[in-house]
Amino acid sequence: MKPKVLLATTTNWLSTARLATSLANAGFTVEAVCPARNPIAKTRLAPRTYVYRGLAGPSSFQRALNAARPDLVIPCDTLATAHLFGLYDNPLCSGQDARAIQELLERSLGDHASYPILAARSRFIALAREEGIAAPEMVAIATDGELSAWSADHEFPAVLKTNGSSGGGGVQFVSSPAEAGQVFRLLSAPPLASRALSRAIFDRDFTLVLPCLLRKRPVVNVQGFIGGRDATIQVACWQGKVIAGITAEVLQVWEPKGPSTVLRLIDNREMTEAAEKIVRRLGLSGLYGFDFILEEGTGKAYVIEINPRATQICHLRLGAGHDMPASLYASATGEPLGKVTSVTDREVIALFPQAWVQNPASEYLQSGYHDVPWDEPELVRACMEVRKNRWHSYANWVRFWSKLGLYRS
Repeated sequence: MKPKVLLATTTNWLSTARLATSLANAGFTVEAVCPARNPIAKTRLAPRTYVYRGLAGPSSFQRALNAARPDLVIPCDTLATAHLFGLYDNPLCSGQDARAIQELLERSLGDHASYPILAARSRFIALAREEGIAAPEMVAIATDGELSAWSADHEFPAVLKTNGSSGGGGVQFVSSPAEAGQVFRLLSAPPLASRALSRAIFDRDFTLVLPCLLRKRPVVNVQGFIGGRDATIQVACWQGKVIAGITAEVLQVWEPKGPSTVLRLIDNREMTEAAEKIVRRLGLSGLYGFDFILEEGTGKAYVIEINPRATQICHLRLGAGHDMPASLYASATGEPLGKVTSVTDREVIALFPQAWVQNPASEYLQSGYHDVPWDEPELVRACMEVRKNRWHSYANWVRFWSKLGLYRS
């Protein structure tokens, strides 16, 4: 009997659908808990899905876990990870169901003791530095006074980041103490109604509604700035050991601080060893991403954050040691890893549809591997006909609110 994996997401990102097809091709039975109209419905896989409701997120996940009874659960965005972490000690779940969920989460994500560290950016960076990994100093800031004290002892520029944000949201570069104070007050404020409304209208994402109504304030961290090139490593791990990974340098992004659209595959031992140390220290299992800066001039790799979830490149099947779906299947079943082949021999990967939407005439679409899921024609059609319009409309709406001073990322 095939092992079953439940993909858990609070968004309609295309990456969930891409991961679903790769996991199915590796041998898993795939189901998903996701918002209505998730692109996963456009795949030939057409898995069973459970509806995620933004106003009742944790209970949506709990119902899906109880109904699906999966062998593994994989979060596909940061909020999904937070919901799963919260279920471990959920007072509404008791007895046999509670034990089953706890065992599933530890089998899927790793040691429960690591969860608070994964959820707090500054705690993760502190752990990395304890392990001897190069990382810019980072601390959580609760007040203007704490920020002023930090500014007095550190040079600028710096970076302010909120916990729980992803895709470049909640991240701002600041060049002076005065600018840092202004940005801190913006980032530490509850979500604006305009932002919650825009997300609800264009993405059918209601996850900001409750934080907006309840005036919930995010935790803000300040991090030292390292000038250089962005790089990333996505790993599959099992019981504290890395079993597969993809390391890449970012060539192009969707927008400043935003997700990648074009990557170059690289071999960087510093990044690999850093990921291995952290996975071992925290006893992680599942899919995790690590973001780095390759310092200008020296090329030294500095880890700047962890993404405790599947990222947009983990569906790529790039051969032995770089095929995360196949490696997870082998670990989950105890079967030896079979022969795996790479979908391309090119170093440059242009992600679809991001790179195409950004610039249809880009040289990377010709010189690199354009990651179009040709075996999923309905998914390709949906990306070309619907998603481009949604992204452009959302961007225009954000620009409108921003001009009025009524939107912030």
